[in-house]
Amino acid sequence: MDSLPQSGLPFMKMHGAGNDFVVIDSRGRAAVMTAGLARAIGDRNRGVGFDQLAEITDAEGTDFGLVFWNSDGSQAGACGNATRCVSDFVMQGLGVDRLTLTTARGVLQAERQADGRVWVNMGQPQLDWSSIPLAREVDHLHLPLPGDPAAVGMGNPHCVHFVADAGAVDLSGLGPIIEHDALFPHRTNVEFASLISPCRLRMRVWERGTGITLACGSGACATAVAAHLRGIIGPRVALEVDGGELEVDWREDGVWLTGPVARVFDGVLAPGYVAANP
Repeated sequence: MDSLPQSGLPFMKMHGAGNDFVVIDSRGRAAVMTAGLARAIGDRNRGVGFDQLAEITDAEGTDFGLVFWNSDGSQAGACGNATRCVSDFVMQGLGVDRLTLTTARGVLQAERQADGRVWVNMGQPQLDWSSIPLAREVDHLHLPLPGDPAAVGMGNPHCVHFVADAGAVDLSGLGPIIEHDALFPHRTNVEFASLISPCRLRMRVWERGTGITLACGSGACATAVAAHLRGIIGPRVALEVDGGELEVDWREDGVWLTGPVARVFDGVLAPGYVAANP
């Protein structure tokens, strides 16, 4: 915290299809985020509020690094929508249309296509039970849980359910129960999806450490992968989420994700607020 400017801690508020983030740019200095500060900023009544917080860092060998925090102060291994939003911001600053970044997931690629949309390669899905991870060896495409869900890792674990009507699911009731199921040693994100057409799904999500969100990029990737492996859709699909629409394309080199990007406002956290929430 000693490296913070005396005038406070600058941040951006961004969102991708309603999945909202606080973004802190710590390039050129030591990372500043802690679990306590993340919880404080994530409080929608006493802080700023977010689904996830993304801290931009320096990273050797890539254009930048990203560290993700949930609103409960836990860290997330991946966050597809925040990665898209921050990649768009950094591309504009560097004047480039392609870059690489480092996350806990590994080195990821981002590129801006001719239509202006930023696509991010979220890497290949983790399909082995131990890498998802699950607590024991089971068929990851047919978990021994109610609803016959599938498990897919995208840098964080996902439990994907295919249902007749995702909009009718009691997400607030089922989400926390499945998140904390003993089959998931690191807890899990929870998705419910229904087929609209051969290339379109409706998806709703409960994110571990946060709760119901309007969209989830890694969840969209996991849902697309599970649906393709089950023979429900092809490798490219549009997903209607509560906050808009995301698109996923599972290619030979990884699972690519795109969708809308919005920079909402810039702000500064007061020095006293930061100091009071170490």
